[in-house]
Amino acid sequence: MDQLGSLLPLVLIFVVLYFFMIRPQMKKQKKEKSFIESIKRGDKVVTKSGLHGKIADLSEKLDAVILETGSGKMTFDKSSLSFELSQKVNAPAKEIKESKESKEKKVSKK
Repeated sequence: MDQLGSLLPLVLIFVVLYFFMIRPQMKKQKKEKSFIESIKRGDKVVTKSGLHGKIADLSEKLDAVILETGSGKMTFDKSSLSFELSQKVNAPAKEIKESKESKEKKVSKK
């Protein structure tokens, strides 16, 4: 019984470690993988290095994308695309549109 009591803190540490570090990382990897698989021509993306661009073409054989940027077209590996930054790039456009519509409704009511 004494040995079980001494192992309990160690087991508890592993459980906490799993739920706060390992499991969220696995979820993030799944989201990133589904994002990479769902990209298509015309999507606006951001690379992990911070380069913004629009997908001009996809290469399945090389597992690469051709991004159209302000300085021309560049080829990047699909894994270099950032899931988080791409979500942030696309989200404000919707918020701005919704806020403009709500302001227009308020003005038309007056």
